Amino acid sequence: MTQDVATPVGSDKQGGLLSRGLRYKRLPGLALAAAAVAAAWLIHAAVPVLPFLTVAVILGILSANLPGISTAVEGVMQPGLVLAAKRFMRLGIVLLGLKLSLIDVAELGWATLGIVVGIVLLTFVGTLLLGKALKLPGDQPLLLAAGFSICGASAIGAMSGVTKTDHRGTVVPIALVTLCGTLAIAVLPALKGPLGLDDVQFGHWVGAGVHDVGQVVATAQTAGATALAGALIIKLTRVLMLAPMVTGAALVQRYRSRAAANGTEKSNLKFPPLIPLFVAGFMAMIVLRTLGILPHAALQVAAIAQDLLLAAALFGLGASVQMRSLLHTSGRAIVAAMLSWGLIGVLAYVGVQLI
Repeated sequence: MTQDVATPVGSDKQGGLLSRGLRYKRLPGLALAAAAVAAAWLIHAAVPVLPFLTVAVILGILSANLPGISTAVEGVMQPGLVLAAKRFMRLGIVLLGLKLSLIDVAELGWATLGIVVGIVLLTFVGTLLLGKALKLPGDQPLLLAAGFSICGASAIGAMSGVTKTDHRGTVVPIALVTLCGTLAIAVLPALKGPLGLDDVQFGHWVGAGVHDVGQVVATAQTAGATALAGALIIKLTRVLMLAPMVTGAALVQRYRSRAAANGTEKSNLKFPPLIPLFVAGFMAMIVLRTLGILPHAALQVAAIAQDLLLAAALFGLGASVQMRSLLHTSGRAIVAAMLSWGLIGVLAYVGVQLI
């Protein structure tokens, strides 16, 4: 039998060498991400009001813009940072499901649950329409809508998995949702008194209106343990919306793919998965937490791992943010983000009055 000319002798060996070389190229960026995560953890420990994940994003942005290190970030560090931004984000989203128990959500009651779902849907649609009205490019309207309505950077990462958005395409939405969530830590406590909110109402307002879980904790804890407990259960109920919203987006993407491929052989069509694998993992983790079969120690380890993975991912994404380019090219996105932040704040306040 003659040897296939398309598969030369030694090709497997060459492929193995290329794969090994790629792994080595990723090591410097992964090492930098690990060092940044450690630094973010220490800064958060020293200044607890600064959320761990927010600090990680800020360190990433600084690394991309400070003279000296920025050259390495754009060069030798890039393969590892891209890996962290994409793969670690998805793993972190899977583990995020272990923070959610359907029993806790059910205890809110149907009325409160309906109000929270309504806030998420109205914010999502409102932000999507704002983004389109302002003619934001690419998937920015959808990603901003997911980030502001559901759970910040994690939702943007999940939605980008459906839209197949390059990690650089998620940079602007993540930078803006992080900015607004960080501003909330200072702005919302200052509005508690003028708006006449008691501790429980303030906690519900924060849980319904602030984006990232860490930012919710940092904001709500200013009003004490009662406010923090209420904020977390409302916030985690919003996080529960991640799976159906991403699945809905996948259905829309499939419909658009079919419409765009009119007349093309069906065998040649490649549709996005109805439920991405990492979203299925997220849902499976929710089921595990609800069943209560995992020991408390395992949940604690998973929570730490989730924070570390998301911190590394957000550092990698932050390291793609060129501030000069962001300010010059993203003026309309900044306007959309500020309007969306105001929208969810107002909707959350109205919702608090109805709970």
